[in-house]
Formats: sequence, structure tokens, C-alpha cells
Amino acid sequence: MSEDPFVAHRSLLFTVAYEMLGSVADAEDVVQETWLRWAALVDAERREVREPRAYLVRIATRLCLNRLRTLARQREEYVGEWLPEPVLTSPDVAEDVELAESVSIAMLAVLETLLPTERAVFVLREVFDVPYDEIAEALDKSPAAVRQIATRARKHVAARRPRMSVSRTEQEQVVERFLAALTTGDVPGLLRVLAPDVLVVGDGGGLAPTIPKPVRGAAKLAPVMARFAEVAPGARAFIVDLNGGIAARIDPGGENDTAVSFVIADGRITQIYAIRNPHKLERLGEVAELRR
Repeated sequence: MSEDPFVAHRSLLFTVAYEMLGSVADAEDVVQETWLRWAALVDAERREVREPRAYLVRIATRLCLNRLRTLARQREEYVGEWLPEPVLTSPDVAEDVELAESVSIAMLAVLETLLPTERAVFVLREVFDVPYDEIAEALDKSPAAVRQIATRARKHVAARRPRMSVSRTEQEQVVERFLAALTTGDVPGLLRVLAPDVLVVGDGGGLAPTIPKPVRGAAKLAPVMARFAEVAPGARAFIVDLNGGIAARIDPGGENDTAVSFVIADGRITQIYAIRNPHKLERLGEVAELRR
């Protein structure tokens, strides 16, 4: 018996939804709703579906667009900076360089600056190489219109996307140096591992303390970070795989309350994303099935 198309493409649908929504919970809801719509088809209707993958992606895309409009209103009322929900990934995800970059926290943060339709087109075309005519059908637009949207979205992302071309070994070495300096209050060590214009963004969602707005500059940040050992004595900090790259979890004393993602270039950290909203950390116990 051949595998049910939904089962075969479930991981793909989750990845599409996650990249469009930046939320594991919302992506799972979209996948579930896609399943319900697929399961509602009678056998005769399923036999008429010539390309189940395209059909399922079309359903998921439309559901994501509907949800994005609702989420946009919610995020306007969000307390502080909004960052995507992190997912625990296995090292093999990082072997697919394009996939790893597309699900990185830094890249998802850039996608948040696109309009919903632009984001859908960019994710489907640039990440999953979906043909323009299939995207057009999913969005109820002409292929020509979709091409124009793709060009606009591509330029927007190119101007903002982070470049992270270092190996996993180098990523791990840099993050280890950062955590060692952080947990021992080593200001010179922090200054050596942070790029001079490093950017730090925190997301507490009004539920956990964090910096209220993005801060840039190692000279300004290093002395503040060095107080971590003093403020949270005995805290644990360890390396994990998040969103296809080397990241960190910080446990100040009993609870894993911070997930930290990095962008690294030329042996230094250029961007730090610290996620402290407890609702966004609830699902970090499971490895997400990400697939192109």
C-alpha cells in the first residue's frame, strides 16, 4: 500500500507553515487543518488530485495567509520586540545549508518585515522552488503578478538578510567562547568574541525581563553582559541546535528560560537574539521535522 500523500508531505507542510508564520503552535494548527481538509475528500475527489504535494501546499498556504492577517494585529499589540518561536533541530538539518538559513531566527525575523503575500511568495519560490504557476493558483493571482511580487520580496530580503557562511565547527567554537566569557564575567573576553557593532535583540513578551529594544555596540553591551555571573550565580549555559544552527540555552537556576540564537561572521558574533517569552520556549523539548 502506498503512503498517504499527507503523511508523505507532512514535514514539508510544517516547514512551509513555520517559515510563513514563525510560530510552532500556529504551524502545527495549519498542518492539522490541512489534514482535516484532505481527510474530508472522498476517494473519488482524491483521485482527481493529480499532484497531491501541490494541492496540500496550496491549502496550507491559504490557511497561513488567513492566519498571518490575524497574527499581524496581535503582533502590533505585542509587548516589546517580537521574535520567532525557536525550534530544536537535529544536526542533519544544518547540512542543508539553504534550509538551515531559511529557518534561522535571524532570517525569520527578516521575513517578518514582508507583507503576508510577499512572505508567501518568497518562501514558496526562494526556499522550496515552487513553480510560479502553482504559487499563482495558491494565491489566486496571475503568474505575472507573482513574479513581480517575488522580485520585490527578493530585493527586500537581500538588503536585510544576514550572511552566515562559517562552518558548524567555527560556530560552536565562537559560541563556546561567548558562553565562557558570559558566565565568568570576562569583559575582555566578551569584547574579543563580539563584533564591534554587534546587535542584540530580546523578546520577553512582557512576561520575562529583557532589553526593551534592540541595542547595538560591543563596548556598550559587554560590561552589562559581564554582570550575568553576578546576577545569576550558578546559572547553566549550554550549546544546543536551534533552527538549523548552533545556539545556546541558559538556565539561571532550575528552568530553561532563555534561548539564544547567533549570527557569526569572521570569527565574531554579529547578532544575538535572546528569546525569553516562556510561551515560546514550551515546545523546545521536541525536534521539529523540518524538510525542504
